[in-house]
Parts: sequence; C-alpha cells; structure tokens
Amino acid sequence: MKEKTIPESAHEASVKRELKLGLQGSSSINDKTIPTFSRGELPHFAGINTFMKAPYCEDISEVGKYDAAVVGVPFDGGTTYRPGTRFGPQGIRRISALYTPYNYETGVDLREQMTLCDAGDIFTIPANLEKSFDQISNGVGYIASTGAMPIILGGDHSIGFPTVRGIAAQTTKNIGIIHVDRHADIQEYDLDERMHTTPYFHATNIPNVKPENLVQIGIGGWQVPRAAVKEIRNRRTNVFTMSDVEDLGIEKVVEMALERAWDGCDAVYLSYDIDSIEAGFVPGTGWPEPGGFLPREALKLVGLVAAEGLCGMEVVEVSPPYDVSDITALMGLRICVDAMGAMVAHGKMGKHKHIIDKEFVPF
Repeated sequence: MKEKTIPESAHEASVKRELKLGLQGSSSINDKTIPTFSRGELPHFAGINTFMKAPYCEDISEVGKYDAAVVGVPFDGGTTYRPGTRFGPQGIRRISALYTPYNYETGVDLREQMTLCDAGDIFTIPANLEKSFDQISNGVGYIASTGAMPIILGGDHSIGFPTVRGIAAQTTKNIGIIHVDRHADIQEYDLDERMHTTPYFHATNIPNVKPENLVQIGIGGWQVPRAAVKEIRNRRTNVFTMSDVEDLGIEKVVEMALERAWDGCDAVYLSYDIDSIEAGFVPGTGWPEPGGFLPREALKLVGLVAAEGLCGMEVVEVSPPYDVSDITALMGLRICVDAMGAMVAHGKMGKHKHIIDKEFVPF
C-alpha cells in the first residue's frame, strides 16, 4: 500500500507546534498530543477556518515559500441572475475543515507531499467590475510570480478573465485553458458590461492565451445564447457538449481536450464552474442547469486534466445562500483537493514554475 511509503514528519511537526501554541491538555486527557486550545486540524468542528486548516499566509511576501496558495475572490458583481457567490470562499473554507490531507484511494498525503497555504481573500470592490478585475489580476499575478500555484475560490465566473490575465502577465509562454461549464461564457458583453457570461471572450484576447487553445467541456442546455455561439464559431474554439461526453466517454473527451489545450502551449489553466454538475447535486449556485456531470464524472475529469499539470485553477459559482447542508461548497472543495492530489500523484506539482519568466508589474 502506498501509505507505508509516505513520511509522517509534517504531521509530527504540526502536533509539536499545536502543543507549543495551544497549551498541553488537561491531566485527564490520555492522548498527550491533544492541546487545550485547538491549533491544528482537529477537531474538525473547531478552530479558525483557513482552507483545510492550512497555514494562513498573512504576509503575502511569504507566499513563494509554498507550492500552492489558496486565494479567495469574494466577488459577484458580474452575476446576471442569483447573487451570493461573494460568500463562496467562506463556504468552501468552512466545509474544508471536514477533510484530512490524506486520500486512501490515491495514496496521497497533501500535508506530507507538498506545501500549501491560505493567502486569504483579494480585496474586491463590490460595485465596480473593472476595479475588481484589476485587483484580482494584481493578486493572482503576484502569487503566480513567486512560483506558487494559485488555487482560486470564486466568486462568479466574471473572474475567469482577470485570473488568467494575472497569470499570463507573468510569462512570455503560451497558456491553454480547460473550462468546464454548462455555459459558454464567451460573448463580448452582457447587460453592457463584462459579466460572468463573458470571461473567455476577453481572456482569449490576451496575446499568449489563444482561442484555439480554449477547450470548453459540458456546454449545453437552454442557457447558451446565440451571441456566444457566434463567438465560438468566429474564434474556432473547442467545445464538447454533454452529448459529446455521453457519446465519447470521459477519458476520450479529456484526451482530446488536453491535446487541444496543450497544443503549442507551455502550461494549462483549469477553470471549473460548479454549475457544470447536475443541478440536483449542486443547489448552491447562481445559474443552475439540469443535465450536467454526475459528481463521480466531474472528479474523474478533474483528476485526468490535473494529472498533466496546471499553472493555476479556479472553482467558481459556489453560492452558499442557495446551498443545502453545504453540499455545493463540499463539491467545490473536492474539486480543488482532487486536482492537487492528481498533480502530486503524477509528479506535476511545481512543474509549472519554469514558465514564470517576467518580473511582476502591478496592474
């Protein structure tokens, strides 16, 4: 079993730290690793909620010490129907306390095999899309410039443009995008603004993010406007509908998607919209559409994509005000940890760093 080969040094160091900071437990406690004040992973229902109880990187200049950094983007100013995704980062962090860093099926221990921090949230401007976009690009770009992989918790899907823009500004290399969604999100404007229906029109205008390397998986239903279809046709992007997924299977679709996303590129970014999953499993989202992925299918897709390596990723459109028993936030969390787990299992964590070849310039 893989578990036998994984060290426990990070866990042991964490226990020592918790006892030092949290005061040795009372004399009646038999387990002498338990402190008086919760300062680590346990108990799952207690403590200050960072992402999976990871260290809080309050001094952002320290973020480059980590392989990956979780960052929240609490913004729903680009929403065109139900708001609430500004609470997505809080919701995902809250339910993340449920998880341990070890996955039995894959034999991966994130605490032992990589370093992860929580960089907190980007300061977005609720009533101003463009200023928020600049803040997002500034924050994500800075994290990327240090070599840490940004793992972004949205937020509505309008953030898909400034997140990619932030990473793309740190490199001269080409970046492909795999975008999982029920909606195409590629029209130029919606309601006269760059809303959550528009990110991939603007992202693929970035010189080193080419439309032919944009792959969209799961598109379909009654919420793909014809304005978006015209852009898909004009830009010659790559679309796999849910019917394609049914006909070809997850493995074949991912194989074809990776081929197109990586063609002529040095890195790939994953954007995962939670509404790509069958609406009955993810009630807490802003624009639900029946007929999407089953949870197992979604996790398999993410694992296969991430196994080839990522330069960053985002999970968007988790809207806790509409959620039931945190199940949508839990699914968003699982997508993040499965992506990290696949990268660790296949030796891809940190392999994107070679593309960072430009000095950070604030937006």
